[in-house]
Amino acid sequence: IDQKQQENVKCFKYLGSLLTDDGRCTSEIKSRIAMAKAAFSKKKNLFTSKLDLNLRKKLVKCYIWSIALYGAETWTLRAVDQKHLESFEMWCWRRMEKISWTDYVRNEEVLIRVSEQRNILHEIRKRKANWIGHVLRRNCLLKEVIEGKIEGRIEVTRRRGRRRKKMLDDLGDRRGYCHLKEKALDRIKWRNCFGRDCGPVV
Repeated sequence: IDQKQQENVKCFKYLGSLLTDDGRCTSEIKSRIAMAKAAFSKKKNLFTSKLDLNLRKKLVKCYIWSIALYGAETWTLRAVDQKHLESFEMWCWRRMEKISWTDYVRNEEVLIRVSEQRNILHEIRKRKANWIGHVLRRNCLLKEVIEGKIEGRIEVTRRRGRRRKKMLDDLGDRRGYCHLKEKALDRIKWRNCFGRDCGPVV
């Protein structure tokens, strides 16, 4: 750029998000979870106090989950990442109820105690749907980037395992991207599919 050679780095932080050379989100998710756990520890006395349970849950979702899920709209979640996020969700409820791992309390019992269901993956999916629906309804540069194709030949190397997951795979269905885009143009239909009417993950 401007006759200057740019340095190649494995990862760098941009607008608060950690970008890596492999294009995966695992490092970013781990970093976000660590930051959220540190924030929980700072306010531990508040979250474990004798305040009403519903109020404490709202505080956790507002203060802790907001830190953990910053930039989640653009994450491409693999099975490993989903396990990390679900483990973090259970970590929050266990710390809030002062349940130690030595107590041998099952996750289902913890969820019953806090009157919750596994919700964090549903929250990410809902945020993704809100964001991508907003993008697909506008004519903007970001939409051109999502729909654009790179000219020229791309060297294809055969790799073991299944096809690499893309960002829109979490929202897409078998009918493909065009059907997803058509649905996004109708706000009411889009909200019914991914918005308020979509229940939590059990």
